[in-house]
Amino acid sequence: MSKKNVEVLLNEDIRAEKVRCIGEDGTQYGIISRDEALDIAEEKGLDLVLIAPNANPPVCKIMDFGKFKYQQEKKKKEAKKKQAKIEVKEIKLSVKIAQNDIDYKVKHAREFLEKGKHVKFRVFLKGREMAHPEAGVEVLEKIIPMIEDIGTVEKKPHIEGRYVNMMVIPKKEDKKK
Repeated sequence: MSKKNVEVLLNEDIRAEKVRCIGEDGTQYGIISRDEALDIAEEKGLDLVLIAPNANPPVCKIMDFGKFKYQQEKKKKEAKKKQAKIEVKEIKLSVKIAQNDIDYKVKHAREFLEKGKHVKFRVFLKGREMAHPEAGVEVLEKIIPMIEDIGTVEKKPHIEGRYVNMMVIPKKEDKKK
């Protein structure tokens, strides 16, 4: 296989005896021998690229492979740009947290949710608190009614090692306005 790109075969790497050949400008050369297709490509100073190996006969296109590869990379980058990036903000709490501290942290969580970010609440269990992880669950249960109007609890409070975690995502806006 070609060292340039594992999934694309070019020029002499193509093993089929007969190929359906297409020119760079879309010209149909029809079904010709591989050697004939290579000669045409060489004459034009381009590469013979196998684009449909499973077709019968395989389809090859005469093109500038470097340019083709560049355009593929460009397409990948464009697709990556359009992907939605989910940002997760983490808010740490403890079992012995005062109500005003909970209010303060929930205020921040609400700001994050308004900006469309996901929020992960974590209650860290220290020392003997590990014996009663339900205390951590209770702290998170107190938070749910405070954020229900703006966010949806994706993962209910659950215990993971020394932490009790809960994931909240922003509510989908209704487009009925």
